[in-house]
Amino acid sequence: MTRPLNRDRSLEELERARWPAPSADDTRLVATAHALRRQPIGELAVEDMRLLIGQNIGLPYLLPLALEVLRDNPMAEGDMYEGDLLSAVLTRNPSVWAEFSELGRELRVIVSKLTGLPPDLQQRVERFLGAVTLTGRVG
Repeated sequence: MTRPLNRDRSLEELERARWPAPSADDTRLVATAHALRRQPIGELAVEDMRLLIGQNIGLPYLLPLALEVLRDNPMAEGDMYEGDLLSAVLTRNPSVWAEFSELGRELRVIVSKLTGLPPDLQQRVERFLGAVTLTGRVG
């Protein structure tokens, strides 16, 4: 079950959890993730969603937003490569799709229509489809 999306609120507000400030020793990735958690989710760019989803941050709020983007443009890209948002979404743990089965079904529909994918992305699609089929949790 997905939560209602209030796009004017940040992940910190939606999750009611403020993370401590990153330390000087933390990586740029950590500092960026912390900063993005304070932005309204409606202002997050594809790259921001890719980064946060890839780190399993804010999935109940960001997966529905990502699927909105992927519905219109399955090959949407952040700063890495064409289809990097799709790759981030596809590579979440299969247990995520058990928890958000409606989103998993929608993602299955999106990827089943894709053809001519680069080999790496095609493998991720096949792993996703195999995982959701084998678990019986989505599909």
